[in-house]
Amino acid sequence: MAGDEDITRLLRDWTDGSATAGEALTPLVYDELHRAAARLFRRENVGHTLQPTALVHEAYAKLINADVSWRDRAHFFALSARMMRRLLINHANQRLADKRGGGAARVTLVDNVSSPDIDAALIDLADALDELERHDARKAQLIELQYFGGLSLEEMAEATNLSTATITRDLRFARAWLKEKLSEPK
Repeated sequence: MAGDEDITRLLRDWTDGSATAGEALTPLVYDELHRAAARLFRRENVGHTLQPTALVHEAYAKLINADVSWRDRAHFFALSARMMRRLLINHANQRLADKRGGGAARVTLVDNVSSPDIDAALIDLADALDELERHDARKAQLIELQYFGGLSLEEMAEATNLSTATITRDLRFARAWLKEKLSEPK
């Protein structure tokens, strides 16, 4: 993994218009994004119709075309986690719409496709995270970084400038809050 300073410098140079910085940056951040997506998909069922590589390609394409003044590595990976979350939610919404007859007849070559229950659970999680964000944005961001960004405790500490003890405490609270929220009858 490249040093944080290298990625931050390249992000800033790229923001300032350096094409060579963008070319040098791509393999560094792309590999990290792919590792994060792979960790995220380990939690999904085997037949998920969206694969880590496709998620990373789509997220990266949106990120490189975004008009953002990148502050540092942490800023980039926080937005990456948010982008991957949105893409997964959009994918789940589309699959649920298709299951309800919203799409054309589909033929799949995969035997074990993700179920509507998994898609609905992801959407419920997204809704709960949105509500948590309205109450406590930091805790919601930490869940997002861990679950959707695949960051370790140490990487989250680095990205947020929080201590690992604070992150652990916030994650414990956020998980309990989400568990309670997701177990409420609908």
